[in-house]
Amino acid sequence: MNAIHFFRKSTMNARSRVLSLRNASFLGFARSFNPFVFERKLCCKKKDFLLNFNQVTQSHHAYPFRFLCFQRVVNDTQKLHCLPSSSFVQSRAVSRPYDVSIEARVASTVRGLSTRGNDIDVTPLVVGGNVAVAEGENNVKKNGVSAKSEVEKEAWRLLKDAVVTYCGSPVGTVAANNPGDKQPLNYDQVFIRDFVPSALAFLLRGEGEIVENFLLHTLQLQSWEKTVDCYSPGQGLMPASFKVRTVPLEDNKFEEVLDPDFGESAIGRVAPVDSGLWWIILLRAYGKITGDYSLQERVDVQTGIRLILNLFLADGFDMFPSLLVTDGSCMIDRRMGIHGHPLEIQALFCSALRCSREILTANGSSKNLVSAINNRLSALSFHVREYYWVDMKKVNEIYRYKTEEYSMDATNKFNIYPEQIPSWLMDWIPEKGGYLLGNLQPAHMDFRFFTLGNLWSIVSSLGTPKQNEAILNLIEAKWDDIAGQMPFKICYPALENEEWRIITGSDPKNTPWSYHNGGSWPTLLWQFTLACIKMGRLELAQKAVSLVEKRLSIDRWPEYYDTRRGKFIGKQSRLYQTWTIAGFLTSKMMVENPQMASLLYWEEDYELLDICVCALNKSGRKNCSRGAAKSQILV
Repeated sequence: MNAIHFFRKSTMNARSRVLSLRNASFLGFARSFNPFVFERKLCCKKKDFLLNFNQVTQSHHAYPFRFLCFQRVVNDTQKLHCLPSSSFVQSRAVSRPYDVSIEARVASTVRGLSTRGNDIDVTPLVVGGNVAVAEGENNVKKNGVSAKSEVEKEAWRLLKDAVVTYCGSPVGTVAANNPGDKQPLNYDQVFIRDFVPSALAFLLRGEGEIVENFLLHTLQLQSWEKTVDCYSPGQGLMPASFKVRTVPLEDNKFEEVLDPDFGESAIGRVAPVDSGLWWIILLRAYGKITGDYSLQERVDVQTGIRLILNLFLADGFDMFPSLLVTDGSCMIDRRMGIHGHPLEIQALFCSALRCSREILTANGSSKNLVSAINNRLSALSFHVREYYWVDMKKVNEIYRYKTEEYSMDATNKFNIYPEQIPSWLMDWIPEKGGYLLGNLQPAHMDFRFFTLGNLWSIVSSLGTPKQNEAILNLIEAKWDDIAGQMPFKICYPALENEEWRIITGSDPKNTPWSYHNGGSWPTLLWQFTLACIKMGRLELAQKAVSLVEKRLSIDRWPEYYDTRRGKFIGKQSRLYQTWTIAGFLTSKMMVENPQMASLLYWEEDYELLDICVCALNKSGRKNCSRGAAKSQILV
């Protein structure tokens, strides 16, 4: 077998790791590798690649599961493009701490049981390995739906303009693409979180290349060193964003490199907890929509999933199954009082765990990990359903709480003081409907309604079917507050006056009813649409899509809106925000084809609550209150 070996020059002043790749699939051979052979180098000259096979070395520590990107050389006006690769090499890489089984087997049977969309034929999206794209922008759909509106045409044009290429291939979309913006800050970068609606729009349209490239290139960045003040976080951490930079070389040549941000440059230097969760969710969506599961089954991808899960499932001091995070570690990336156990992170965590259970290849090395996933899912589902849920009945129960209880059977387990119930909640919460708290920790309940967390709890089935229905009932009943003139509020209500000063630190960007403090974010439309379709409330999704479609194009696709009803474009809102554009397009396609949406959500898993690790305890000590509380959970 022939060996094709590549060398990528590092621009980070660190020793390059060199990868051996045997029978490279992008050259028409079957994909396999030899973990013990190193060779280099690849030389690029004009548009011909001269492969030099030399310097063969043996190593029992080679790790062959990273991206290989070839040097892109620019000589005057000539640019060389890189070949796609099935395996990659990266300098500044962190060595893996353990051996990984490379035997690929059939993925877990859970994959086929995860949604009601199992029987949907999605193969027309891919024909002979090539993407089947509509013949033109103005095509009429086969089911008789009218051609795209002018707003949709503009949105697709803007989304394509936002695409970022690396070595000649699309790898993502910038956060915002406003030609008139003289200070883009980091809005010219590709964010994992922001790219998800863009990826779904491309996938639903039948264009999967950009999503596959994105998943693989961000996986490459996972292994990079991440250091702030001489301290490095866990290896499974995914970057918040990356930027394609052109670095000058000798002889008037240039090299394209990916420059990731793991939080070293972020406001507050906070690591992006949600990036790895969104990455796993998108990986599963790619397989579901395209029908191509080979990407999930790659050894490097399986290893990346394991590293993420090892990071999130690591033992710690916390007594709760929910994830403990700092402020600013998710979509709300500034100080907004969400440190602790915010609902958004728990909902995404639940989704990522359920995705991983489907995606992980079934072998001996994954058995313990799958068991840990099931145990965590069971505990997390119970915890959120029982303790985060708020409706009129629950508010009245909290209002009558006794405090300072010390026993396993305590009703007020978190020692919540009834005086914490805000005055606005008494009159605001409807008779029919409820929602999940924004945050819960000892002696603290955050009663604000956080839209993303509640919507994704519906999508992931973190809430029970009745709770999910009640959340949508609340949104409908409080439409003027949560949707207003521009759906949807990121949270409700806003922090004001002394509360705003103390909790946000007098943040001038998060003033009341602006940005993360009660601002209206159009990108939340696609998650709302997905939740509505799952719960059979298509008409509610259509109402929101219609409302958004009337304004976004006229307002030049803003990032967010201000004021209590979302009347004005945000005072610091970026225009031509990509996830605003992509969220609208994804919502439109899901409304037109609700069956495709069923590939993106999860149904109730009735076995989860029956899993209880406490039953394995032989000490006889009563350390689980699940039996007493289970009767209170709506199933």
